[in-house]
Amino acid sequence: MIDLYTSATPNGWKVSIALEELELPYEVHAIRLDRLEQKEPEFLKISPNGRIPAIVDRDADDFPIFESGAILVYLAEKTGKLMPSDVKGRSQVMQWLMFQMGGIGPMMGQSNVFFRYAPEKLPYAIGRYQRECRRLFEVLDTQLEGNEWLAGDYSIADIANWSWVHTYNWSGVDVQGLENLRRWRKQMRDRPAVTKGRLVPSPENLGRSDDEVRNRAQKMLA
Repeated sequence: MIDLYTSATPNGWKVSIALEELELPYEVHAIRLDRLEQKEPEFLKISPNGRIPAIVDRDADDFPIFESGAILVYLAEKTGKLMPSDVKGRSQVMQWLMFQMGGIGPMMGQSNVFFRYAPEKLPYAIGRYQRECRRLFEVLDTQLEGNEWLAGDYSIADIANWSWVHTYNWSGVDVQGLENLRRWRKQMRDRPAVTKGRLVPSPENLGRSDDEVRNRAQKMLA
């Protein structure tokens, strides 16, 4: 059994989607970021950086893992799925995972800050991060030309990148003309495990009926 400490963010969705794809049993512990629960001493014992997601593998002597990319690699290696075992195949997946960790995530995160949250709208900062996001999206689009998935077969690289890329509208990133990326986004969206994992956890859905939750999910994934 895996204990999943998470919130409704792209980094959080990476792990819940992977757990669904791998069909591993897990228990969700929703972390309320607005209440700074990620900074509480008990959580810091699991995730020293005070960030979600984090997991504890009960079947491995309560082994804690933090950092979303490290969690994805751990789960893939634990199950022997979603990442090739040969050196070159594994390297391909790791390259596109690192591309997300070092590029897509940080750039979209900064775009969100300046485009959505900053009290003062700074056109230079907004434009700089949105342009860089668009450039990174074009890299993905080129990789997906003639390739169904980012690194050979479906893998944790696809999960990691999609969890951020599908929120492009929130970051104000233009995706017009990126047809390979659009096709890939739809392929991801149509996977049942992706749809289910995208709804974990659901503090945003508290008080809503199941139908409302499903409708909200479909709008978010469109």
